[in-house]
Amino acid sequence: MAGLDGAVSRLRRELAGYPVEFRDRAIAEDELAALAGMVADGAPEIARMRRSLLLIVGSIGSVSALGPALMGVRNAVDLFGEAPRPRR
Repeated sequence: MAGLDGAVSRLRRELAGYPVEFRDRAIAEDELAALAGMVADGAPEIARMRRSLLLIVGSIGSVSALGPALMGVRNAVDLFGEAPRPRR
């Protein structure tokens, strides 16, 4: 949890300091807030974390300056493992 918290905090700081506006910035900020909330609650849902990660990547993935911080969030989410598959 500490690794995810640190990675999310770093990306939030770097995104806040990024001077250029882009269309999907609000989506990235909302999903980072959702991840931070899961960390604060202490009960992250793996499927929800992965969904947030996908939305963040889709929102800021082309902003190369944020790449290292984004990779940190991805690596932290990956430590939680795969989301359980729905039963049929």
